[in-house]
Amino acid sequence: MDLAAAPKIELHSHLDCCLSFEAAHRIEPSITREHYDRNFVAPPRCPSLADYLAYTMNYRRLLQSERALRIAVADVFAQMAADGIVYAELRFAPLIHTECGAMSADEVVACVSEETVRQIAATGVEATLILCTLRDYSAEQSIETARLVERHAKSGPVAGMDIAGDEIAYPLKVHAPAFDFVREAGLGITVHAGEAGGPESVHEALDVTGTTRIGHGVRSVEDPELVARLAESGVHLEMCPTCNVQTSAVESYEGHPVDRLRRAGVRVGISTDTRAVTDLRLRQEYERLAATFGWTSGDFAQVNRNALDAAFATPEVNARIATII
Repeated sequence: MDLAAAPKIELHSHLDCCLSFEAAHRIEPSITREHYDRNFVAPPRCPSLADYLAYTMNYRRLLQSERALRIAVADVFAQMAADGIVYAELRFAPLIHTECGAMSADEVVACVSEETVRQIAATGVEATLILCTLRDYSAEQSIETARLVERHAKSGPVAGMDIAGDEIAYPLKVHAPAFDFVREAGLGITVHAGEAGGPESVHEALDVTGTTRIGHGVRSVEDPELVARLAESGVHLEMCPTCNVQTSAVESYEGHPVDRLRRAGVRVGISTDTRAVTDLRLRQEYERLAATFGWTSGDFAQVNRNALDAAFATPEVNARIATII
């Protein structure tokens, strides 16, 4: 089973956390390999999600200009092409890239969209963009993000909205109007849940936003009724096993519930989440799943079909990718 060459779909990848050393050094030449390894790559196991997220702030600081964002997009496409990715959904929070005042949110989305289209043509990797709001944002900031989704979906690869952040401290209710707006516009919704906040946050995501996709959802396994609900409704879990171990969402790779959830009939897909912070390629994730749970080429083909079924791709792209996987 040649997992390196196998065509792969990745639905859960944070653009701003995929920056390689070479790309970071190009943006800021003072960054050395030692500095990058110490400050941009988290250890294999962090005490908590909060400790892990501290590393992401270094990427955030770098990606505050059009030049930097274009470098980041080209960099991740090169990584994905080498990793056998045939379709990807890249997510990022536009408002965090306006913090230095160099760009407006519309300019951020426009330049990332333009570079994404360019890289699709250059690499052959099909891709869609998902714009993120954050749980600690105000209702107004989430509505602003939702309007960015609707506006840029008309002319580019933007196709949906996500929300990330502290699932325990910040409930979803305040963000419901933004998700209503996106849903009424006929665009995609996915929600980070079931990681730090437990299974109750997955119930909340389903009930408040009407999403059919959950980012992570790893702790759904703690609630048998929720597992049954996910299986019966066909909700797709974007699962990132190595990152879940890294953030201490699960105790060990061997104890990760991805295999149990799949066998229970839940539709799961596999992603890296943060290629650079986790120092991971999807090929490596596949190798770990094969070694730990005995997954076969047929199992990987199935999870990729699950991911394609849940993707925000256009019908034309979906049909084309279906012939590859």
